[in-house]
This record gives sequence, C-alpha cells and structure tokens, in this order.
Amino acid sequence: MPIFPKLTSRELSDLQYDENTQIIDLRPTAAYNGWQLQAEKRGGHIPNAISFPIQWFSDLSQTNCLQILRQKGLTPSKNIILTGYSEEGMESVAQLLEEYGFVSLKTHKAGMQAYLEDEKLSLRSLKRFKQLVHPEWLKAKLELKMPQKSFILAHVSFDNWGDYNDGHIPGAIWLDTLALEDEMTWNHRSPEELEEELCTHGITSDTMVVLYGRTSNPNMSQDQPGQQAGQLASMRAALLLSYAGVRDVRVLDGGVEAWLRAGGELTSEDFAPHAVDSSGLNIPENPQFITLMEKAREYLSASDSELVSVRSWAEFIGEVSGYHYIQRKGRIPGAVFGNCGSDAYHMENYRNHDDTMRSSHEIKVMLAESGLTPDKNLAFYCGTGWRASEAWFCTWLMGWEHVSIFDGGWFEWSNDPDNPYDTGEPE
Repeated sequence: MPIFPKLTSRELSDLQYDENTQIIDLRPTAAYNGWQLQAEKRGGHIPNAISFPIQWFSDLSQTNCLQILRQKGLTPSKNIILTGYSEEGMESVAQLLEEYGFVSLKTHKAGMQAYLEDEKLSLRSLKRFKQLVHPEWLKAKLELKMPQKSFILAHVSFDNWGDYNDGHIPGAIWLDTLALEDEMTWNHRSPEELEEELCTHGITSDTMVVLYGRTSNPNMSQDQPGQQAGQLASMRAALLLSYAGVRDVRVLDGGVEAWLRAGGELTSEDFAPHAVDSSGLNIPENPQFITLMEKAREYLSASDSELVSVRSWAEFIGEVSGYHYIQRKGRIPGAVFGNCGSDAYHMENYRNHDDTMRSSHEIKVMLAESGLTPDKNLAFYCGTGWRASEAWFCTWLMGWEHVSIFDGGWFEWSNDPDNPYDTGEPE
C-alpha cells in the first residue's frame, strides 16, 4: 500500500503556481528539457517544476542532496509533490525525503506519462532542446553509421591532443579550439581562416556537428588550465560554428562524463576528418552572435541593452584577473554581473553538479536577479570568450533571441590603457 497521498494530474496542475507548493520532477534532465525518452505523447515538464533526477539521490550524499535542494528553494516547510516516470521511484524518494526532515509529501498518480497524455495540461520545455543531446540519442545516431559529410562528432579541447588520445567517443574527430580562435587575441578567426578550417574538418553548412569535451579539474596551479576545461571548450566551438553559419550545431550535455555514466565506451583510435572543398557558407552567416568593441560600448549606455560579465565575483570586483596572461584586474564600468561560478574555468551556476546544463527555469531566475530578461539585448563577456559562449549557448537554447557575446571580453578591454575600469563592490 502506498504510504503517501497521491494526486491526479489535474490536481497537481492546479497546484503548480501555489507559492507554498513545489513539484519535483525525478526524470532525467533530458526528459525535463523536452526529449521523449519513454515514447511519451509529449515532451517537457510541468511549469515551475524543479528538476532533480532520481539518480542524484544515489550518486550524492545526504548532505549534498540537501545542499542542492536548498539551492533550488526546497525546504522542509514546503508542500512537496513528486512526479516522474515510476510510481515506485516516487514512493522511494518520498520516504527518503521524509528521513531528511520533509513533512508534507505527496506523489503523482501514474506519473508524468499520465500528465503528458492530457493535452489540456500546460507544459514547458527548453525551446531548442534538440541542440542539447543526451548519450542515448548519440548512441542511436552513431549506430546509423552516417557519412561524415552529413554527421560529425567532435571531441573538443584547447591545444591538447593528449586529451583526445587519452580516450574519446568512438567515431569522434579531434577539434582544437585554436582552429576557430586566434591564439594572440583569443577572438574568432577571420572568415577566410574559418572557411579553411571548416573545410579541413569536413564541415559544411548542412553537416550536423555534435560537440563534447572532457572536464579534468582545471585550476590556476596549472600552466594551461584551459587544456583541462574541455566541456567549456565545446561551448566555445558551438558559438563559433553557429556564428560561421553551420545550421545544426549540437552539444552532448555533460560531455565525456555523461557518456561514461550512461555506459558508453572510449577509444584511443584516431578518426581523421575527411576534408571538403567548400563549406558552402558565406561566413559569417550569423554575425549577430558576436558583438565587437564599438557595439559593446553602445550597450553600456543603451536602456534596452546590457553588457553582462560572466566572470567570478572575485574577478568582477578586481581581486584577481582570473588568468595567467591578463594583468589588469577589474571590470568594465556599467557591466552587469552574470554570475558564472568560482573562477575562469568553471561555470557552476549554469550547470548541475554533474556538468549537465542547469534547468532553464533556474537559469532564468538567476539572470532575472541581475535584471537580465529575454526582451533585452544581452552581450555576455568573460576573459576571452569561453564562459561567455556557454552563457550564450544556454540562453540561446532557452529561446532568447537577442543574445550574443562580446568576443574581446576583459582581455581586449583591459589591453587598451585608455579604457576605464572599476574595482571593488559596485554601489
């Protein structure tokens, strides 16, 4: 017999906006985003539901689970309703939460399958969820053995062949970020250079390109921390390929680690790209994705635009520059804090603990705290464009249509002695 009260989908729907109630969606993040993992009628999640996959309760300690729940605004004083794929799973989590001190717990009768069957019930999803793929989708795609001219899987890293050689997903080519950005300025390469590199890597306008990387504890004690931030590198590549005009750019959510958690294997076999004569692109076909210095200055004084610093708080207030090769500390005066995470090589506030993308609901709330909304023109910047690219990719996936990155970032701004800068906490 069930221990906890059960609510029907209609009853649950009536409570979705109740300020004292919180719905927890226990399905994988891919299902929450919109993927139909179990042949459900529709894809997506209940509005205002919080994503907390049931697997996390097994992967994390009680202390870590409670910490993440609190970060998501879930406290024992809330009325908690659990939904998911399995009634048995909902019951087991309810029992666990009861042990954690939660007192008002209910489960969803028949779960999300029943909810998704009723087309009258409201639904939300990550607008461009198909561009954020999951390991099972990638496995199925690889089994089709598609020709490289129509499908390319790329293991991305910065100047680190060893990262590829240490193990990559079978069939993946290596994509060095230096192919796409200049190692002197760290800005995007010229249209001519991008065309040459796309051709070398066999990428055309119609190629589906799936990008991923490996994160290996980058930190400032290393000479080249960026070499260990492969998933961040894949976001940079996603921005630059999209800027060039490649029409179908996707990222494997969670990178190498997600692939391994799903039972995927790695190989050290080298897969060379098949070069093409032309990409078929008039690069850049999406110039609006990159903001240059002149427009960045305009954003600082425009009422409908914001220059957003996707840097750590220590960088923002000028305690550290964040990089071995950037001397000046501080921020661009008038820039808005975009809250990336702990340092130049981490994006904890845009990701879950397992390096998958944080839910669009949570990212939207976080950005709104800084007055950042989808109706504004937003140009994200960091030190040299990597973290800004991830902020861009996340908001673009969310359907925000006026987002770009200030490619030069703090590196370009601080290298001009005539540019003003601020330090200390803003008023």
